[in-house]
Amino acid sequence: MATPSPSSGYGQAAKLDVSPTNRKQHTMILIHPLNVKPLGNLFTADKNIKIEAGLFALLPDELITQIMEWLDPTVLMRLGCSCKAFAEDFADDWADKPFILTNPVRQWPVYQQWSICNLLEKYGEISFRAEAVDWPLKVYVNYMLHNGDESPLYLFDHSFVEKMGLNVGKADGGYYWPPDCFGEDLFDILEEHRPDRRWLIVGGKNSGSTFHKDPNATSAWNAVIRGSKYWIMFPSKPCDPPPPGVYVSEDQSEVTSPLSIAEWLLAFHTEARRTHGCREGICREGEVLHVPSGWWHLVVNISPSIAITQNFVPRAHLANALAFLKNKSDQVSGFKSDVSDPYGLFVSSLGKKQPDLLKEGLAEVETMHRGKKRKWEDLLRAGEAAGSGTNSFSFGFGDGEGEDVP
Repeated sequence: MATPSPSSGYGQAAKLDVSPTNRKQHTMILIHPLNVKPLGNLFTADKNIKIEAGLFALLPDELITQIMEWLDPTVLMRLGCSCKAFAEDFADDWADKPFILTNPVRQWPVYQQWSICNLLEKYGEISFRAEAVDWPLKVYVNYMLHNGDESPLYLFDHSFVEKMGLNVGKADGGYYWPPDCFGEDLFDILEEHRPDRRWLIVGGKNSGSTFHKDPNATSAWNAVIRGSKYWIMFPSKPCDPPPPGVYVSEDQSEVTSPLSIAEWLLAFHTEARRTHGCREGICREGEVLHVPSGWWHLVVNISPSIAITQNFVPRAHLANALAFLKNKSDQVSGFKSDVSDPYGLFVSSLGKKQPDLLKEGLAEVETMHRGKKRKWEDLLRAGEAAGSGTNSFSFGFGDGEGEDVP
Protein backbone atom coordinates (compact mmCIF):
# COMPACT_ATOMS: atom_id res chain seq x y z
CA MET A 1 0.00 0.00 0.00
CA ALA A 2 1.40 3.40 -0.96
CA THR A 3 1.44 6.20 1.59
CA PRO A 4 -0.77 9.20 0.72
CA SER A 5 1.18 12.35 -0.12
CA PRO A 6 1.48 14.93 2.68
CA SER A 7 -0.38 17.54 0.65
CA SER A 8 -3.45 15.34 0.40
CA GLY A 9 -4.77 14.51 3.84
CA TYR A 10 -7.49 11.95 4.33
CA GLY A 11 -10.00 14.69 5.12
CA GLN A 12 -9.74 16.45 1.76
CA ALA A 13 -9.60 15.44 -1.87
CA ALA A 14 -6.20 15.65 -3.50
CA LYS A 15 -5.87 17.61 -6.73
CA LEU A 16 -4.77 15.69 -9.81
CA ASP A 17 -2.08 17.16 -12.02
CA VAL A 18 -3.73 17.19 -15.45
CA SER A 19 -1.15 19.32 -17.20
CA PRO A 20 -0.26 18.27 -20.79
CA THR A 21 2.91 16.57 -19.57
CA ASN A 22 0.95 14.30 -17.26
CA ARG A 23 -2.28 13.92 -19.29
CA LYS A 24 -1.01 10.84 -21.17
CA GLN A 25 -0.18 9.10 -17.88
CA HIS A 26 -3.63 9.76 -16.45
CA THR A 27 -5.25 8.55 -19.65
CA MET A 28 -3.40 5.23 -19.42
CA ILE A 29 -3.83 4.52 -15.70
CA LEU A 30 -6.53 6.04 -13.52
CA ILE A 31 -4.83 7.18 -10.30
CA HIS A 32 -6.66 7.25 -6.97
CA PRO A 33 -7.12 10.84 -5.65
CA LEU A 34 -5.17 9.93 -2.51
CA ASN A 35 -2.57 7.84 -4.40
CA VAL A 36 -3.89 4.72 -2.67
CA LYS A 37 -3.02 1.43 -4.32
CA PRO A 38 -5.46 -1.53 -4.08
CA LEU A 39 -4.76 -4.14 -1.44
CA GLY A 40 -6.16 -7.07 -3.45
CA ASN A 41 -7.37 -9.89 -1.22
CA LEU A 42 -5.46 -8.86 1.91
CA PHE A 43 -8.62 -8.51 3.98
CA THR A 44 -10.10 -11.88 2.99
CA ALA A 45 -7.08 -14.15 2.43
CA ASP A 46 -6.03 -16.54 5.19
CA LYS A 47 -2.36 -16.39 4.16
CA ASN A 48 0.09 -13.98 2.61
CA ILE A 49 0.05 -15.05 -1.04
CA LYS A 50 3.26 -13.16 -1.69
CA ILE A 51 5.31 -16.10 -0.47
CA GLU A 52 4.09 -17.99 -3.55
CA ALA A 53 5.27 -15.29 -5.97
CA GLY A 54 8.71 -16.77 -6.66
CA LEU A 55 11.40 -14.16 -7.24
CA PHE A 56 8.75 -11.41 -7.08
CA ALA A 57 8.55 -12.08 -3.33
CA LEU A 58 11.96 -10.40 -2.95
CA LEU A 59 10.60 -7.08 -4.20
CA PRO A 60 8.74 -4.41 -2.19
CA ASP A 61 4.98 -4.33 -2.66
CA GLU A 62 5.14 -0.89 -4.26
CA LEU A 63 7.59 -2.07 -6.94
CA ILE A 64 5.53 -5.19 -7.67
CA THR A 65 2.47 -2.99 -8.14
CA GLN A 66 4.29 -0.77 -10.61
CA ILE A 67 5.51 -3.80 -12.56
CA MET A 68 1.99 -5.22 -12.73
CA GLU A 69 0.65 -1.91 -14.05
CA TRP A 70 3.03 -2.12 -16.99
CA LEU A 71 1.99 -5.67 -18.00
CA ASP A 72 -0.79 -6.15 -20.54
CA PRO A 73 -3.82 -8.37 -19.70
CA THR A 74 -2.53 -11.38 -21.66
CA VAL A 75 0.77 -11.45 -19.78
CA LEU A 76 -1.02 -10.98 -16.45
CA MET A 77 -3.27 -13.95 -17.19
CA ARG A 78 -0.30 -16.15 -18.02
CA LEU A 79 1.51 -15.01 -14.90
CA GLY A 80 -1.52 -15.80 -12.77
CA CYS A 81 -1.93 -19.25 -14.30
CA SER A 82 1.68 -20.09 -13.49
CA CYS A 83 1.45 -19.05 -9.83
CA LYS A 84 2.54 -21.78 -7.42
CA ALA A 85 -0.42 -20.99 -5.19
CA PHE A 86 -2.72 -22.58 -7.78
CA ALA A 87 -1.31 -25.97 -6.78
CA GLU A 88 -2.86 -25.52 -3.34
CA ASP A 89 -6.15 -24.26 -4.78
CA PHE A 90 -6.39 -27.21 -7.20
CA ALA A 91 -7.35 -29.82 -4.60
CA ASP A 92 -9.89 -27.57 -2.89
CA ASP A 93 -11.46 -25.65 -5.74
CA TRP A 94 -10.46 -26.98 -9.16
CA ALA A 95 -10.15 -30.79 -9.09
CA ASP A 96 -13.76 -31.15 -10.28
CA LYS A 97 -13.65 -28.42 -12.93
CA PRO A 98 -12.32 -28.35 -16.48
CA PHE A 99 -9.94 -25.47 -17.14
CA ILE A 100 -7.18 -24.39 -19.52
CA LEU A 101 -3.71 -23.19 -18.47
CA THR A 102 -1.86 -20.98 -20.93
CA ASN A 103 1.68 -20.95 -19.55
CA PRO A 104 3.26 -24.29 -18.44
CA VAL A 105 3.55 -25.96 -21.86
CA ARG A 106 5.46 -23.01 -23.32
CA GLN A 107 8.34 -23.81 -20.96
CA TRP A 108 8.81 -27.33 -22.33
CA PRO A 109 11.68 -28.05 -24.75
CA VAL A 110 9.27 -30.10 -26.90
CA TYR A 111 7.16 -26.97 -27.41
CA GLN A 112 10.19 -25.21 -28.82
CA GLN A 113 11.43 -28.15 -30.89
CA TRP A 114 8.56 -30.32 -32.09
CA SER A 115 6.76 -30.02 -35.40
CA ILE A 116 5.55 -32.62 -37.89
CA CYS A 117 8.71 -32.07 -39.96
CA ASN A 118 10.96 -32.33 -36.90
CA LEU A 119 9.31 -35.56 -35.74
CA LEU A 120 9.58 -37.05 -39.23
CA GLU A 121 13.25 -36.23 -39.42
CA LYS A 122 14.09 -37.81 -36.06
CA TYR A 123 11.51 -40.58 -35.67
CA GLY A 124 10.13 -41.27 -39.15
CA GLU A 125 11.17 -44.93 -39.12
CA ILE A 126 9.80 -45.67 -35.63
CA SER A 127 6.42 -47.41 -35.44
CA PHE A 128 3.63 -45.92 -33.34
CA ARG A 129 0.14 -47.18 -32.56
CA ALA A 130 -2.63 -45.57 -34.63
CA GLU A 131 -5.77 -47.11 -33.13
CA ALA A 132 -5.69 -50.75 -34.33
CA VAL A 133 -2.51 -50.61 -36.43
CA ASP A 134 1.19 -49.98 -35.89
CA TRP A 135 2.71 -47.76 -38.57
CA PRO A 136 6.08 -46.07 -38.99
CA LEU A 137 5.57 -42.39 -38.31
CA LYS A 138 6.34 -41.48 -41.93
CA VAL A 139 3.54 -43.80 -43.12
CA TYR A 140 1.06 -42.32 -40.65
CA VAL A 141 1.94 -38.71 -41.54
CA ASN A 142 1.50 -39.47 -45.24
CA TYR A 143 -1.93 -40.94 -44.42
CA MET A 144 -2.78 -37.99 -42.16
CA LEU A 145 -2.03 -35.42 -44.85
CA HIS A 146 -3.76 -37.16 -47.76
CA ASN A 147 -6.66 -39.27 -46.45
CA GLY A 148 -10.28 -38.37 -47.10
CA ASP A 149 -11.81 -40.53 -44.37
CA GLU A 150 -14.83 -39.34 -42.42
CA SER A 151 -13.24 -40.84 -39.28
CA PRO A 152 -9.46 -40.47 -39.75
CA LEU A 153 -7.15 -42.75 -37.80
CA TYR A 154 -5.66 -41.16 -34.69
CA LEU A 155 -2.09 -41.83 -33.55
CA PHE A 156 -2.33 -42.60 -29.84
CA ASP A 157 0.81 -44.27 -28.45
CA HIS A 158 1.49 -45.04 -24.76
CA SER A 159 5.13 -46.11 -25.26
CA PHE A 160 6.37 -42.97 -26.99
CA VAL A 161 8.74 -41.95 -24.18
CA GLU A 162 10.65 -45.22 -24.46
CA LYS A 163 10.50 -45.32 -28.26
CA MET A 164 11.77 -41.75 -28.63
CA GLY A 165 14.29 -41.89 -25.77
CA LEU A 166 12.78 -38.93 -23.94
CA ASN A 167 13.63 -37.80 -20.42
CA VAL A 168 10.58 -36.66 -18.47
CA GLY A 169 10.96 -34.12 -15.66
CA LYS A 170 12.56 -30.74 -15.06
CA ALA A 171 15.85 -32.31 -14.02
CA ASP A 172 18.31 -34.20 -16.23
CA GLY A 173 17.43 -32.41 -19.45
CA GLY A 174 13.76 -33.32 -19.45
CA TYR A 175 11.81 -32.81 -22.67
CA TYR A 176 8.59 -32.07 -20.77
CA TRP A 177 7.12 -32.43 -17.29
CA PRO A 178 3.65 -32.48 -15.71
CA PRO A 179 2.39 -29.00 -14.74
CA ASP A 180 3.17 -28.39 -11.09
CA CYS A 181 -0.34 -27.29 -10.18
CA PHE A 182 -1.78 -30.81 -10.45
CA GLY A 183 0.33 -32.01 -7.55
CA GLU A 184 1.31 -35.61 -6.92
CA ASP A 185 -0.04 -38.57 -8.87
CA LEU A 186 -0.97 -41.23 -6.31
CA PHE A 187 -0.57 -44.02 -8.88
CA ASP A 188 3.18 -43.20 -8.80
CA ILE A 189 3.24 -45.20 -5.56
CA LEU A 190 2.87 -48.33 -7.70
CA GLU A 191 6.19 -47.55 -9.43
CA GLU A 192 6.82 -50.07 -12.24
CA HIS A 193 3.41 -51.69 -11.64
CA ARG A 194 1.38 -48.56 -12.33
CA PRO A 195 -1.05 -48.61 -15.29
CA ASP A 196 -0.39 -46.80 -18.58
CA ARG A 197 -0.46 -43.07 -17.97
CA ARG A 198 0.93 -41.01 -20.87
CA TRP A 199 0.33 -40.89 -24.59
CA LEU A 200 1.65 -39.11 -27.65
CA ILE A 201 -1.26 -37.94 -29.80
CA VAL A 202 -0.88 -36.95 -33.43
CA GLY A 203 -3.82 -36.36 -35.75
CA GLY A 204 -4.99 -34.50 -38.79
CA LYS A 205 -7.88 -32.09 -39.10
CA ASN A 206 -11.23 -33.64 -38.07
CA SER A 207 -9.61 -36.60 -36.30
CA GLY A 208 -10.25 -37.10 -32.61
CA SER A 209 -12.01 -39.28 -30.06
CA THR A 210 -15.72 -39.88 -29.47
CA PHE A 211 -17.30 -39.57 -26.02
CA HIS A 212 -15.55 -41.47 -23.28
CA LYS A 213 -14.36 -41.21 -19.68
CA ASP A 214 -10.71 -41.60 -18.77
CA PRO A 215 -9.69 -45.06 -17.47
CA ASN A 216 -9.70 -46.18 -13.85
CA ALA A 217 -11.51 -43.02 -12.66
CA THR A 218 -8.35 -40.98 -13.27
CA SER A 219 -8.13 -37.30 -14.07
CA ALA A 220 -6.04 -36.13 -17.02
CA TRP A 221 -4.26 -33.19 -18.59
CA ASN A 222 -3.93 -32.75 -22.35
CA ALA A 223 -1.20 -30.42 -23.64
CA VAL A 224 -1.31 -29.14 -27.23
CA ILE A 225 2.19 -28.78 -28.73
CA ARG A 226 1.02 -27.92 -32.25
CA GLY A 227 -2.44 -27.23 -33.67
CA SER A 228 -5.68 -26.79 -31.73
CA LYS A 229 -8.45 -28.99 -30.36
CA TYR A 230 -12.17 -28.48 -29.76
CA TRP A 231 -13.49 -30.03 -26.52
CA ILE A 232 -17.04 -30.61 -25.34
CA MET A 233 -17.48 -32.08 -21.86
CA PHE A 234 -20.16 -33.14 -19.39
CA PRO A 235 -20.02 -34.02 -15.68
CA SER A 236 -21.12 -37.50 -14.68
CA LYS A 237 -23.36 -37.65 -11.63
CA PRO A 238 -26.01 -40.17 -10.56
CA CYS A 239 -28.77 -37.72 -11.47
CA ASP A 240 -27.29 -36.85 -14.87
CA PRO A 241 -27.91 -38.80 -18.08
CA PRO A 242 -25.01 -39.38 -20.50
CA PRO A 243 -24.43 -36.76 -23.22
CA PRO A 244 -27.07 -36.56 -25.97
CA GLY A 245 -26.64 -39.34 -28.50
CA VAL A 246 -24.58 -41.49 -26.13
CA TYR A 247 -25.99 -44.73 -24.73
CA VAL A 248 -24.40 -46.55 -21.82
CA SER A 249 -24.94 -50.09 -20.55
CA GLU A 250 -26.25 -50.55 -17.02
CA ASP A 251 -22.78 -51.22 -15.58
CA GLN A 252 -21.24 -48.50 -17.81
CA SER A 253 -18.85 -51.02 -19.35
CA GLU A 254 -20.13 -50.37 -22.89
CA VAL A 255 -20.65 -46.99 -24.54
CA THR A 256 -22.55 -46.67 -27.81
CA SER A 257 -22.51 -43.46 -29.84
CA PRO A 258 -22.65 -42.54 -33.53
CA LEU A 259 -19.96 -44.08 -35.70
CA SER A 260 -18.11 -40.83 -36.32
CA ILE A 261 -17.49 -37.51 -34.63
CA ALA A 262 -18.92 -35.74 -37.70
CA GLU A 263 -22.18 -37.67 -37.37
CA TRP A 264 -22.51 -36.77 -33.70
CA LEU A 265 -21.79 -33.10 -34.38
CA LEU A 266 -24.42 -32.97 -37.12
CA ALA A 267 -27.09 -34.79 -35.15
CA PHE A 268 -26.57 -33.82 -31.50
CA HIS A 269 -24.23 -30.85 -31.15
CA THR A 270 -26.94 -28.19 -30.95
CA GLU A 271 -28.89 -30.16 -28.35
CA ALA A 272 -25.72 -30.91 -26.37
CA ARG A 273 -24.76 -27.25 -26.06
CA ARG A 274 -28.16 -26.57 -24.44
CA THR A 275 -27.79 -29.47 -22.01
CA HIS A 276 -27.21 -28.68 -18.34
CA GLY A 277 -23.57 -29.00 -17.32
CA CYS A 278 -22.12 -28.73 -20.83
CA ARG A 279 -18.66 -27.20 -21.05
CA GLU A 280 -16.89 -26.52 -24.32
CA GLY A 281 -13.76 -24.74 -25.43
CA ILE A 282 -10.75 -24.67 -27.72
CA CYS A 283 -7.34 -25.64 -26.39
CA ARG A 284 -4.78 -23.93 -28.58
CA GLU A 285 -1.09 -24.41 -29.27
CA GLY A 286 0.93 -24.08 -26.07
CA GLU A 287 -2.04 -24.62 -23.74
CA VAL A 288 -3.03 -27.52 -21.49
CA LEU A 289 -6.57 -28.60 -20.55
CA HIS A 290 -7.61 -30.37 -17.35
CA VAL A 291 -10.13 -33.23 -17.56
CA PRO A 292 -11.66 -34.02 -14.13
CA SER A 293 -12.20 -37.62 -13.06
CA GLY A 294 -15.42 -39.09 -14.43
CA TRP A 295 -16.20 -36.36 -16.97
CA TRP A 296 -17.49 -37.34 -20.40
CA HIS A 297 -15.53 -35.68 -23.21
CA LEU A 298 -15.34 -35.60 -26.99
CA VAL A 299 -12.31 -34.11 -28.74
CA VAL A 300 -11.80 -33.12 -32.37
CA ASN A 301 -8.73 -31.58 -34.00
CA ILE A 302 -9.49 -28.26 -35.63
CA SER A 303 -6.12 -28.43 -37.40
CA PRO A 304 -3.31 -31.01 -37.63
CA SER A 305 -2.02 -31.39 -34.11
CA ILE A 306 0.62 -32.86 -31.82
CA ALA A 307 -0.23 -33.33 -28.15
CA ILE A 308 0.87 -35.10 -25.00
CA THR A 309 -1.67 -36.32 -22.48
CA GLN A 310 -1.25 -37.91 -19.08
CA ASN A 311 -3.64 -39.51 -16.59
CA PHE A 312 -3.19 -39.13 -12.85
CA VAL A 313 -4.89 -39.67 -9.50
CA PRO A 314 -4.97 -36.46 -7.42
CA ARG A 315 -5.71 -36.57 -3.71
CA ALA A 316 -9.14 -35.10 -4.32
CA HIS A 317 -10.16 -38.15 -6.37
CA LEU A 318 -8.42 -40.92 -4.43
CA ALA A 319 -11.79 -42.33 -3.32
CA ASN A 320 -13.02 -42.45 -6.92
CA ALA A 321 -9.98 -44.49 -7.97
CA LEU A 322 -10.26 -46.83 -4.98
CA ALA A 323 -13.97 -47.42 -5.60
CA PHE A 324 -13.41 -48.05 -9.31
CA LEU A 325 -10.59 -50.55 -8.76
CA LYS A 326 -12.62 -52.36 -6.11
CA ASN A 327 -16.11 -52.38 -7.62
CA LYS A 328 -15.43 -52.39 -11.37
CA SER A 329 -12.51 -54.77 -11.64
CA ASP A 330 -13.74 -56.00 -15.04
CA GLN A 331 -13.36 -52.46 -16.42
CA VAL A 332 -9.87 -51.77 -15.01
CA SER A 333 -7.34 -51.23 -17.78
CA GLY A 334 -3.72 -50.39 -18.46
CA PHE A 335 -2.08 -52.68 -15.89
CA LYS A 336 0.52 -55.21 -16.96
CA SER A 337 -0.60 -58.84 -17.16
CA ASP A 338 1.37 -59.81 -14.03
CA VAL A 339 -0.81 -57.54 -11.87
CA SER A 340 -3.71 -59.79 -10.91
CA ASP A 341 -5.25 -57.59 -8.19
CA PRO A 342 -4.84 -53.86 -8.96
CA TYR A 343 -7.03 -52.81 -6.03
CA GLY A 344 -5.11 -54.92 -3.51
CA LEU A 345 -1.78 -53.73 -4.87
CA PHE A 346 -2.80 -50.07 -4.68
CA VAL A 347 -4.18 -50.36 -1.15
CA SER A 348 -1.09 -52.22 0.05
CA SER A 349 1.35 -49.78 -1.55
CA LEU A 350 -0.51 -46.68 -0.37
CA GLY A 351 -0.86 -48.11 3.13
CA LYS A 352 2.90 -48.55 3.44
CA LYS A 353 3.81 -45.05 2.27
CA GLN A 354 0.82 -42.87 3.20
CA PRO A 355 -1.34 -44.78 5.72
CA ASP A 356 -3.28 -41.73 6.90
CA LEU A 357 -4.21 -40.81 3.35
CA LEU A 358 -5.36 -44.38 2.65
CA LYS A 359 -7.51 -44.28 5.78
CA GLU A 360 -9.17 -41.07 4.59
CA GLY A 361 -9.73 -42.49 1.11
CA LEU A 362 -11.30 -45.73 2.36
CA ALA A 363 -13.55 -43.79 4.73
CA GLU A 364 -14.78 -41.69 1.80
CA VAL A 365 -15.41 -44.85 -0.24
CA GLU A 366 -17.51 -46.22 2.63
CA THR A 367 -19.46 -42.97 2.80
CA MET A 368 -20.13 -43.19 -0.93
CA HIS A 369 -21.31 -46.80 -0.50
CA ARG A 370 -23.67 -45.93 2.35
CA GLY A 371 -25.18 -43.12 0.32
CA LYS A 372 -25.68 -45.46 -2.63
CA LYS A 373 -27.27 -48.12 -0.42
CA ARG A 374 -29.56 -45.60 1.29
CA LYS A 375 -30.86 -44.28 -2.01
CA TRP A 376 -31.52 -47.80 -3.24
CA GLU A 377 -33.47 -48.61 -0.09
CA ASP A 378 -35.44 -45.39 -0.48
CA LEU A 379 -36.26 -46.40 -4.04
CA LEU A 380 -37.53 -49.80 -2.91
CA ARG A 381 -39.68 -48.23 -0.20
CA ALA A 382 -41.08 -45.77 -2.71
CA GLY A 383 -42.03 -48.68 -4.96
CA GLU A 384 -43.71 -50.49 -2.10
CA ALA A 385 -45.61 -47.34 -1.11
CA ALA A 386 -46.77 -46.84 -4.69
CA GLY A 387 -47.93 -50.46 -4.84
CA SER A 388 -49.94 -50.11 -1.65
CA GLY A 389 -51.55 -46.88 -2.79
CA THR A 390 -49.93 -44.77 -0.06
CA ASN A 391 -47.98 -41.60 -0.50
CA SER A 392 -46.15 -41.17 2.78
CA PHE A 393 -42.95 -39.52 1.58
CA SER A 394 -40.95 -38.35 -1.41
CA PHE A 395 -37.28 -38.14 -2.30
CA GLY A 396 -34.98 -37.12 -5.14
CA PHE A 397 -31.52 -37.65 -6.55
CA GLY A 398 -30.66 -34.01 -6.99
CA ASP A 399 -27.89 -33.71 -4.41
CA GLY A 400 -25.21 -35.13 -6.69
CA GLU A 401 -23.63 -37.33 -4.00
CA GLY A 402 -22.69 -40.96 -4.18
CA GLU A 403 -22.64 -43.17 -7.24
CA ASP A 404 -25.10 -44.62 -9.67
CA VAL A 405 -28.06 -46.48 -8.23
CA PRO A 406 -27.52 -50.21 -8.96
